[in-house]
Amino acid sequence: MKARYQYRFYPTDQQQQSLAQLFGCVRVVWNDSLALCKQSENYPGFNKLSALLTQTKKADKRQWLKNVSSVPLQQSLRQLDIAYRNFFNSCNGKRKGKKLGLPKFKKRTNSQSAEFTKAAFSLTGESVYLAKIGTVKPIWSRELPSAPSSVTVIKDCAERYFLSFVVEVQPIQSEAKNQSIGIDLGIKTFAVMSNGEKAESPTYKKLDRKVRKLQRKLARQPKDSQRRNLTRIKIAKLHNRIADTRKDFLHKLSTKIVNENQVIVLEDLNVSGMVKNRKLSRAISQQGWREFRTLCEAKSEKFGREFQVISRWEPTSQICSDCGFRWGKIDLSIRSVLCLNCGTEQDRDENAAKNIEKVGIGNCHDSKWTQRDCKTTSVAEPNEASRITAALAR
Repeated sequence: MKARYQYRFYPTDQQQQSLAQLFGCVRVVWNDSLALCKQSENYPGFNKLSALLTQTKKADKRQWLKNVSSVPLQQSLRQLDIAYRNFFNSCNGKRKGKKLGLPKFKKRTNSQSAEFTKAAFSLTGESVYLAKIGTVKPIWSRELPSAPSSVTVIKDCAERYFLSFVVEVQPIQSEAKNQSIGIDLGIKTFAVMSNGEKAESPTYKKLDRKVRKLQRKLARQPKDSQRRNLTRIKIAKLHNRIADTRKDFLHKLSTKIVNENQVIVLEDLNVSGMVKNRKLSRAISQQGWREFRTLCEAKSEKFGREFQVISRWEPTSQICSDCGFRWGKIDLSIRSVLCLNCGTEQDRDENAAKNIEKVGIGNCHDSKWTQRDCKTTSVAEPNEASRITAALAR
């Protein structure tokens, strides 16, 4: 299996100018090819675009494309070809998931990248040679497991430079302490596990307040001004701090869960629908539920674990995890429920995590107790909490 290893590096002033020229050429090739594709009736394909690029270099207006390596320019066309094929497969139904749109034009203020294949870079000791850029020295925070097949130079919105290597990684076989675990994701408590453990998400309130303050300042500044550009970079740096904090938390939590459990079960959440809630959209977006799911899935494949996702329509929060009695929908303000059948007090999130684990390992908890003649109200309002949790008030 393939994986990416990313390292930060600090280019010299001359290398920064060369990289800026390279990013500009890659951006121009992408935008010109995309404009040509949109004007033509049929998609020309990679071969025709590559031949047109060769002719474009001979023109007087585009001769400066010869000053940079040709490999990143060709890779830009390959990425455009992949983007179009993904769009076609999404329209035809061959690609699962959310419908994809057409590729978009690249902007100068967005993140910039250029990909080098084996013919355009080499590793010598602790240095990396890039064609027509020079030798750069990344900060090796960890060793590469194998020889990289390609490297991508990235410049983010906060003007940080990274080298992203694609390497081949061998799966690691290790024994797990626990057989299975179910995880219920939330906002205040990021994850509640079926074994009773809880993971609190880091707080982003301070950084978020600074971002909103600077965004109001950015809205008042005139476009294309130097001060507006400085404010934009400050906002990007704050966003990077939030993203780095979240990524560090998600990596540590996902590694711990995958190392200790053989089967990991998550619930398929409708995040795009939940974000439409204006009061919770910012908090939901900051949690990174989808990123956590992606990390757990990738690390499960690496460590030989089994990763499962259950349907979002499973009534995990409406059923007692001990006896299977279904009490119906409950208002979000009610955090604990006293089961009317077995008399067990159930924490809402922990009960849902246990039900997620049961559904994930194949137990159908909806087969016996839900078909009884016993009935409860379908929705429990906050004023009815005393009836459900009557024993808690005694």
